[in-house]
Amino acid sequence: MEELKTVQCAVCREDSPLATREEIAAWQSQIPEWRILDVEGVPRLQREYSLPDFQAALDFANSIGAIAETENHHPKITIEWGKVSIAWWTHTIKNIHRNDFIMAAKTDEIFQAKS
Repeated sequence: MEELKTVQCAVCREDSPLATREEIAAWQSQIPEWRILDVEGVPRLQREYSLPDFQAALDFANSIGAIAETENHHPKITIEWGKVSIAWWTHTIKNIHRNDFIMAAKTDEIFQAKS
Protein backbone atom coordinates (compact mmCIF):
# COMPACT_ATOMS: atom_id res chain seq x y z
CA MET A 1 0.00 0.00 0.00
CA GLU A 2 1.29 3.46 -0.86
CA GLU A 3 2.18 5.89 1.88
CA LEU A 4 -0.60 8.47 2.11
CA LYS A 5 1.79 11.28 3.01
CA THR A 6 3.45 10.94 -0.43
CA VAL A 7 0.24 11.22 -2.47
CA GLN A 8 -1.48 14.36 -3.72
CA CYS A 9 -5.18 15.01 -3.25
CA ALA A 10 -7.50 14.39 -6.18
CA VAL A 11 -10.23 16.77 -7.24
CA CYS A 12 -13.39 15.79 -5.39
CA ARG A 13 -16.87 16.37 -6.79
CA GLU A 14 -20.33 15.78 -5.34
CA ASP A 15 -20.47 12.38 -7.09
CA SER A 16 -17.05 11.26 -5.86
CA PRO A 17 -17.16 7.89 -4.09
CA LEU A 18 -17.23 7.78 -0.32
CA ALA A 19 -14.49 5.87 1.46
CA THR A 20 -15.47 2.24 2.03
CA ARG A 21 -15.09 0.49 5.38
CA GLU A 22 -12.19 -1.54 3.98
CA GLU A 23 -10.42 1.57 2.67
CA ILE A 24 -10.96 3.41 5.96
CA ALA A 25 -9.46 0.49 7.92
CA ALA A 26 -6.43 0.35 5.64
CA TRP A 27 -5.85 4.10 5.58
CA GLN A 28 -6.44 4.56 9.30
CA SER A 29 -3.57 2.18 10.01
CA GLN A 30 -1.28 4.92 8.65
CA ILE A 31 -2.78 7.58 10.94
CA PRO A 32 -3.50 5.67 14.18
CA GLU A 33 -3.88 8.73 16.41
CA TRP A 34 -6.72 10.18 14.35
CA ARG A 35 -10.32 9.48 15.31
CA ILE A 36 -13.44 9.50 13.19
CA LEU A 37 -16.05 11.67 14.86
CA ASP A 38 -19.58 12.42 13.77
CA VAL A 39 -20.37 16.14 13.81
CA GLU A 40 -23.98 16.95 12.93
CA GLY A 41 -24.25 13.79 10.83
CA VAL A 42 -20.96 14.32 8.99
CA PRO A 43 -17.96 12.08 9.77
CA ARG A 44 -14.63 13.85 10.23
CA LEU A 45 -11.08 12.82 10.93
CA GLN A 46 -9.94 14.66 14.03
CA ARG A 47 -6.79 14.91 16.09
CA GLU A 48 -5.41 17.21 18.76
CA TYR A 49 -1.71 18.07 18.94
CA SER A 50 0.12 19.33 22.03
CA LEU A 51 2.80 21.98 21.54
CA PRO A 52 5.02 23.87 23.99
CA ASP A 53 3.35 27.29 23.71
CA PHE A 54 1.06 29.52 21.66
CA GLN A 55 3.72 30.53 19.13
CA ALA A 56 4.55 26.90 18.38
CA ALA A 57 0.83 26.16 17.97
CA LEU A 58 0.43 29.12 15.62
CA ASP A 59 3.48 28.12 13.56
CA PHE A 60 2.18 24.55 13.26
CA ALA A 61 -1.27 25.77 12.22
CA ASN A 62 0.30 28.03 9.60
CA SER A 63 2.25 25.08 8.20
CA ILE A 64 -0.98 23.11 7.92
CA GLY A 65 -2.63 26.08 6.21
CA ALA A 66 0.20 26.22 3.67
CA ILE A 67 -0.09 22.54 2.71
CA ALA A 68 -3.89 22.87 2.62
CA GLU A 69 -3.55 25.65 0.05
CA THR A 70 -1.07 23.59 -1.98
CA GLU A 71 -3.41 20.58 -2.01
CA ASN A 72 -6.59 22.71 -2.31
CA HIS A 73 -8.13 20.79 0.59
CA HIS A 74 -8.83 22.74 3.76
CA PRO A 75 -9.39 21.66 7.38
CA LYS A 76 -10.97 23.13 10.43
CA ILE A 77 -8.12 24.35 12.61
CA THR A 78 -8.57 25.42 16.23
CA ILE A 79 -5.58 27.07 17.91
CA GLU A 80 -5.18 27.43 21.66
CA TRP A 81 -2.21 27.96 23.95
CA GLY A 82 -0.10 24.84 23.42
CA LYS A 83 -2.76 22.99 21.46
CA VAL A 84 -3.97 22.67 17.87
CA SER A 85 -7.03 20.65 16.88
CA ILE A 86 -7.41 19.64 13.25
CA ALA A 87 -10.48 18.18 11.54
CA TRP A 88 -10.46 16.92 7.95
CA TRP A 89 -13.57 16.04 5.94
CA THR A 90 -14.70 16.64 2.40
CA HIS A 91 -17.30 19.36 2.27
CA THR A 92 -18.56 18.56 -1.24
CA ILE A 93 -19.59 15.01 -0.30
CA LYS A 94 -20.32 15.73 3.38
CA ASN A 95 -18.24 12.71 4.34
CA ILE A 96 -14.68 11.49 4.56
CA HIS A 97 -12.72 10.75 1.41
CA ARG A 98 -9.24 9.47 0.60
CA ASN A 99 -8.10 13.11 0.46
CA ASP A 100 -8.85 13.50 4.16
CA PHE A 101 -6.60 10.57 5.03
CA ILE A 102 -3.89 11.96 2.77
CA MET A 103 -4.04 15.31 4.53
CA ALA A 104 -4.12 13.73 7.98
CA ALA A 105 -0.94 11.82 7.10
CA LYS A 106 0.68 15.01 5.81
CA THR A 107 -0.38 16.80 9.01
CA ASP A 108 1.31 14.11 11.11
CA GLU A 109 4.45 14.40 9.00
CA ILE A 110 4.58 18.19 9.54
CA PHE A 111 4.10 17.73 13.28
CA GLN A 112 6.89 15.13 13.47
CA ALA A 113 9.23 17.45 11.57
CA LYS A 114 8.53 20.24 14.09
CA SER A 115 8.92 18.00 17.14
